[in-house]
Amino acid sequence: MLRAVLDANVYVSAYILPQGPPGQIIERFLRDYAFEIVLTDAIVAEVLHALAYPKVRKAARSNVEAELWFEDIVVLARLVAGDRAVTPLSSDPDDDKYIAAAAEGGAPLLVSGDPDLLDIREHEGVRIVTPRQFLDLL
Repeated sequence: MLRAVLDANVYVSAYILPQGPPGQIIERFLRDYAFEIVLTDAIVAEVLHALAYPKVRKAARSNVEAELWFEDIVVLARLVAGDRAVTPLSSDPDDDKYIAAAAEGGAPLLVSGDPDLLDIREHEGVRIVTPRQFLDLL
């Protein structure tokens, strides 16, 4: 089964606008189990932090609590320890945890809308793609 790491902006975008490509990705995961999501505690913490922003809650098109929505994803995802480190790659060092999680979890794809990550394109067998590209692969 295809494995992927999704960065925080993909989850936030999916929560705010479920019809967009990130929302379609989450729908395919929850409804069809079309792929496996790899997570670490650090990624979970960042997503929960981002979902708690007042502007995210205000923009959301859903009546479902953000934490409960994300909890459904976490329960079904593959959690890895997050022990792997990569040499600094991104101009935002906080982004490197996504590449490390993909490498550790055997995920050949990292899905992101972040230009800093997309500029890297590929590292240690992990390809970095946009949500639209990922949907096309599914």
